Amino acid sequence: MKTFKQRAARRIAAISMLLALISGPLAWLISREIAEENMVSLAMEESRHILGDRDSFALPAEKQLPLRADEAALAITGGLFDIAEIYDADGRKLAEASTPAGEAVESLLPKHGRPNYRTPSYQSLKLPEQGWILRIFVPLEGRDAERPAGFFEGVRIVPEWQKEELMRGALTMALIVAAASLLCGLTIYPFVVHLSAENSRRAEALLESHLSMMEAMGRAVARRDSDTGAHNYRVAWIAACIGEALGLERPAMQALIVGSFLHDVGKIGIPDAILLKPGRLDAEEMATMRTHVAQGEAIVAGIGWLDEAAAVVAGHHEKWDGKGYPRALSGENIPLAARIFAIADVFDALVSRRPYKEAMPFAAAIEIIRQDSGSHFDPALAAIFLNIAETLHTRLQCCDEADCRRLLDDKVRHHFFAQA
Repeated sequence: MKTFKQRAARRIAAISMLLALISGPLAWLISREIAEENMVSLAMEESRHILGDRDSFALPAEKQLPLRADEAALAITGGLFDIAEIYDADGRKLAEASTPAGEAVESLLPKHGRPNYRTPSYQSLKLPEQGWILRIFVPLEGRDAERPAGFFEGVRIVPEWQKEELMRGALTMALIVAAASLLCGLTIYPFVVHLSAENSRRAEALLESHLSMMEAMGRAVARRDSDTGAHNYRVAWIAACIGEALGLERPAMQALIVGSFLHDVGKIGIPDAILLKPGRLDAEEMATMRTHVAQGEAIVAGIGWLDEAAAVVAGHHEKWDGKGYPRALSGENIPLAARIFAIADVFDALVSRRPYKEAMPFAAAIEIIRQDSGSHFDPALAAIFLNIAETLHTRLQCCDEADCRRLLDDKVRHHFFAQA
């Protein structure tokens, strides 16, 4: 749980930092844009106020109109604007006024044709020497709502103090948003840990019930087959050890363990007269016995958590050379889990004492595995097993059923449950 909390803290911190890195600059841009638009709106309102009687721009009097425009342009220039230009309804320039700073930048501004716009707008320009410049375009309303009475265009060279103030405001907003992102991550961390821990507890409880059911099914089969159940624990543990030596991933290990433990689940459907017969089975009885594979497949099919057992249940009697049953699969057409289990199953059968036989010496059993490599067993898997066989045999030699159960339980805990 401690490791989970550390992972959760790291991930939430990483996400919070990412959000801060994204939202901070975004907030800065939005704040800067809003401040810029507010400044433009103020300039527009000021220009409209100073221009005064809008209807005068719609009058056809040729002398009054230029005079009015000249007065307005001069009044606007030097306040919010460094350049003021006024046009009539046809887009002809009526007046222009500039400050010395405006005259210095006028030749650097983009040129345009006669104004013919219907809504206010602006351009934000960055000139190398002069810095930040706002260029504002305002249609002047007249008596005709469909046609502007004239046009006003103003240029403002934004002073350094205003730029600094705007930047400070945008930066403050960006820092507030970034801090809020980090604070949000800090706030949700305990809730995420609590919910995840609760989900983990519920998932583990469900898994515990599934594994308990698996164990009950395996033990039921073993008892019908006159076995204590230790065989299922041993072969599942041996198969898991081979899978670990092979480097199987977690899902494959889970499928291998479940399938190994339930490999003979189909024997539930075999009549006692055949299953418990002390002597050798005749051909007809052997044919019936072999149906335990198909019956096992039918039992595990459709049960979601047992689907992973199907490969071993269906293929544990197949042989590398294709002489196994029920499908006579060969080579790598046999599922990997079934090929691993075949080695574990035969080895345990050889070295274990049964009511009808004594345990075979380890060296003799190893020789059989070696001889059947390439015929019964996958030779690559057999080679891996032979490297660890003595260690496994030594570990199991003095184990009773309870010891074997504990060995397998360790594997189950390692491969099925979240590691602390």
